[in-house]
Amino acid sequence: MLNRVLYIELFQPFAQYRNPFTFYYAQTYPLPPKSTIIGMLQNAVGEYYKEDLWSLQVSIHGGFESTFWNYQSLIKGEVSISKIGLVNKHKRNPLGNSWHPVYHYNITAQRTPVYQQELFNGCIYIFLRGNKELLENINDALSKPKKTLYLGRSEDVVFIRRVEFLDKSDYKPAKKSIWLRYPMYIKRYIVRDGKRIEFPIKNQKYPVYSIPVTVKFYNNGTLIKHKAEITKTTERHVDFQPVIYTGFDYIIKLRNGDRKIEIKYEEFEIDGNKFKIPCEFGWL
Repeated sequence: MLNRVLYIELFQPFAQYRNPFTFYYAQTYPLPPKSTIIGMLQNAVGEYYKEDLWSLQVSIHGGFESTFWNYQSLIKGEVSISKIGLVNKHKRNPLGNSWHPVYHYNITAQRTPVYQQELFNGCIYIFLRGNKELLENINDALSKPKKTLYLGRSEDVVFIRRVEFLDKSDYKPAKKSIWLRYPMYIKRYIVRDGKRIEFPIKNQKYPVYSIPVTVKFYNNGTLIKHKAEITKTTERHVDFQPVIYTGFDYIIKLRNGDRKIEIKYEEFEIDGNKFKIPCEFGWL
């Protein structure tokens, strides 16, 4: 039952999908990574660490009106609450590795000023493919949300505009190019029969990002099943996938020399808008 596709359309006023490979400033990915989308779905269905959700195939499209920079002062170290309010512990505090109040005292928390890149006014189009029962649970949860949903940071709320199943798609061969209306992520390469096959893109002017696709938590090598199991020693394992990020209304030109690599794409038409997903390469 992998042919059925669930289509999700979201509006997000503000977003920051943190790129962990940036240090002196907080860069955002241009679109949410797969791991961020799965995190939103885990929250929606109330199964925060359900491993089955990671098996979903996800295709991500959309874009934002603009980007801007936000100058923030972030608190470093561990934050807790006490009888005097919020307190912070960090080894670089003046009095050593001990607890200090966050506000209103002479000796306060260790802070780090940082520039944070953020996105403004975005429309996100998500295609999900996978287990039928799992998709139906997601459809029910998003059609009538029981909580405020967010994508990325907890303050970056999303508004669900549309959720529906798409039962049909057209498979078409891509001979010389693929014309994409909306920006999307395309895998830089796939592994087939133990061989690495690169996406045969000719005009290599597109940026390549390494995005997180799975995030799992372990206690002593055992995968946790509930957020109550998270402790200070819980290990966080992240898998990354290199992807090509395309722009608005761009034509992906294919290399003629890679005739052995047959590129086909699926085309979905929704209210006159056409979404093209390269088979294998367009699904994360």
